[in-house]
Amino acid sequence: MPAPYYRHLIFDNSLTKDSYFHSRVNAIAPSMVNAIDGKLPITSQHFISPPNALELTWNSQSGGDWFAEIHVHYWRGRDEDGEQLVGDTLRLWCYAETAIDSEALPIMFLEMTGGKGTGALRLGEIVAGIPAAKWTQVSIPLAAFGVQSGDHPQLHKIFFTQHTDDGESHTLFIDEIRVVSSTAEMSAASPVPTGLQVRAYSRHVDLWWDKRDDPTVLYYVIQRSTDGQPFAPIGIQTPAFNRYTDYVGNNPATYHYRLVAVNQSYAESAASATATATVSAAEPTDEELLTMVQEAHFRYYWDHAHPDAGLALECVPGYEHTVALGASGFGIMALIVAVARGFVSREAAAERLLKAVNFLAKAERYHGVWAHFLDGRTGKTIPLFGKYDNGGDLVETAFMAQGLLAARQYFDQDNFTETAIRSTITRLWEEIEWDWYRPPHDPDVLYWHWSADYEWHIGHPLIGWNETMIVYLLGIASPTHAIPASLYYSGWAGQSERAIRYREGWSKSARGSHYRNGTRYYDIELPVGVGVGGPLFFTHYSFMAWDPHQIRDRFTGELDYFENNRRIVQINHRYCVENPRGYKGYSASCWGLTASDGTGGYMAHEATPRNDSGTMTPTGALASFPYTPQESMQALRHFYFERGAELWDIYGFRDAFNPTQNFVSPIFMGLNQAPIVVMIENYRSGLIWKMFMSNKEIPDALSQL
Repeated sequence: MPAPYYRHLIFDNSLTKDSYFHSRVNAIAPSMVNAIDGKLPITSQHFISPPNALELTWNSQSGGDWFAEIHVHYWRGRDEDGEQLVGDTLRLWCYAETAIDSEALPIMFLEMTGGKGTGALRLGEIVAGIPAAKWTQVSIPLAAFGVQSGDHPQLHKIFFTQHTDDGESHTLFIDEIRVVSSTAEMSAASPVPTGLQVRAYSRHVDLWWDKRDDPTVLYYVIQRSTDGQPFAPIGIQTPAFNRYTDYVGNNPATYHYRLVAVNQSYAESAASATATATVSAAEPTDEELLTMVQEAHFRYYWDHAHPDAGLALECVPGYEHTVALGASGFGIMALIVAVARGFVSREAAAERLLKAVNFLAKAERYHGVWAHFLDGRTGKTIPLFGKYDNGGDLVETAFMAQGLLAARQYFDQDNFTETAIRSTITRLWEEIEWDWYRPPHDPDVLYWHWSADYEWHIGHPLIGWNETMIVYLLGIASPTHAIPASLYYSGWAGQSERAIRYREGWSKSARGSHYRNGTRYYDIELPVGVGVGGPLFFTHYSFMAWDPHQIRDRFTGELDYFENNRRIVQINHRYCVENPRGYKGYSASCWGLTASDGTGGYMAHEATPRNDSGTMTPTGALASFPYTPQESMQALRHFYFERGAELWDIYGFRDAFNPTQNFVSPIFMGLNQAPIVVMIENYRSGLIWKMFMSNKEIPDALSQL
């Protein structure tokens, strides 16, 4: 059984046109190498896996030099189980329009863990030149670079550099770079794909087909024909997915599709049956767009939930067994929306939810509190953030409890499945020991983490303003392990010197250090919050189910938390319009700074130059629909109609993008997909707010505040 697709992959396609973000190019005159903003160019004219490949064009001169790097992108969650690229051989495909002899081919070397370089190797020693107009597969044992079998180092970069100074220009197209096993057997022919179906929307066509667990399949190639023209390849899909999205843009037409399966030896199966869809020129209404966006983002939690747990993965693609607790709580709320909107049947949703709550009942808990990440096969804790992260996570548990309580109210029918859901949720809810996370050495505040091995070692108190507000509400509301309501004011909104320094420490600002803010930004006064209010998920995560309307405390005055959140979002929007750092793309219709997978990894982007890298996150604007419906709709239309070719895919909008650096995140993230579904629904109908607030415990808790 081969390792999963991404355990071998270095490069198959670029999500952005023109240049490849995960590369770097440099030349010392008089030598030269083609680059676009310091990156390798991308070609769509030649490829093994459609729709593109890398283009390496160089001219080696005496006294000069050049370098081209291809980086292995270890996106969030790619190697969570500690495994690296699997195999002992580096393989890549090469193509040249004009033949390149072996002496003209570049030198190669690798960079491993810790920046350690390997020995150099002339590509011409491995292959006797690259013939004209023919793809050539090149296999290089890692041992040839001095990488010893059994070392299992992490490969970070592949380098190409000048060999001979022949003074001539050469172009080498490179595709399908992988680490593979030299002992792998040639795979049998893959069976013909079956069950292809299609559905047309305003600017894209969704395709889906029968999912088959077949180790012979490397990937599927999607082929398209328009108006009777020959079929041409337009993209690939890995065997972990049985969906593909073809963004055709503003090109109404009738499109015909078929699939072929490509095996591990790159041999193609016969083509599937053809499916046809017609994209209309009619403009969709706002309501149609909202429904389309909700359904696409919900599919992340339905199509790609862990098969044993029934819960959401941390990110897709990513490690296939890492269940993310908070994201799963959000996904449960999205499941409610899916039933209400008719995306799935109530019966199917109830069966899925029963599987999920039964998994939670058997999973590891720490005084009733789950860990941040769980192994979907066993329910065991995954200490993703280090050895001290091997216990309970009260915040992620609160996000889950928020979803469970909303589901307990929605699934109210008197049948076996829904009765079992309600009784299990009630038991899980009552077993959460909120009061345990009020440590004896610091009883005026709740703590984020506790571990049986390391107790309070992480030492993270829950002090607001941030995303953790819901923890205090649920702790006060608990029917079995309640905390006193006074903890809201001594902990969350605390005025101690420690609380003041905590707020100043992470915000680098004294504004809001006493919880109350009162500063005016863009002529908008912010009643409560630290600095400019923080990343937009502060206005989403605690309020996915907790309705902020009419919620006030002694710091908000006459305004409620809904208005406070609205102002944080407005400040974020106006900052993006002003765009003080001059990033590409920012505008009144392209905004929304919040946490996401950006150019430097996961970062909590916010409306300050200090925490603004040029990375835009669709969930920022779209999960803010209840607060800024006009601005959010403007952003939705921009993301879909103007940037859909790079952003829109099988589970809606990709996690993040950065136009300045020509970057699009390759992942969908569980924490960011569901808020779009849920908060759009709260804007449209208030459904999740109504469900959660109808739990008797919630108004009782609010009355104590």
